[in-house]
Amino acid sequence: MRHRNYDGLGCPVEACTEAIGGKWKGELLYILFTGGTKRYGELRKLVPDATQRVLTLQLRELEEDGIIERKVYPVVPPKVEYSIAKRGESLKPIIDAMWHWGKNFLETLPKERLQSKRHPTKFELSEHPHPRIRKAFSR
Repeated sequence: MRHRNYDGLGCPVEACTEAIGGKWKGELLYILFTGGTKRYGELRKLVPDATQRVLTLQLRELEEDGIIERKVYPVVPPKVEYSIAKRGESLKPIIDAMWHWGKNFLETLPKERLQSKRHPTKFELSEHPHPRIRKAFSR
């Protein structure tokens, strides 16, 4: 977390967005909630647009905040698994609500608005690499 205290009005909202905000944190959390424990290599495949550096950094931040757990197995080659921590379980309804809101937002956004953005969308939701996301949007 960036700050040592969150005393002012709205600061709990800031603390929440800081904990789960980040280019890939929402997607990582959604994948771990829907797909369960994942190895690092699996996460790399499911979030192909994330660089190794950023993916590692965001996983580390989620771990430091107690939202996910990282389990290292003493084997060669190294085996590392990520899963939702007990503290992170309370985020499930928030991530679910964000998914539904985002789905509705994207479905109701005028097509020209999507095309006029400086950065085009990286993939259509129906072509998402995560099978559950792909399945949810191909209905």
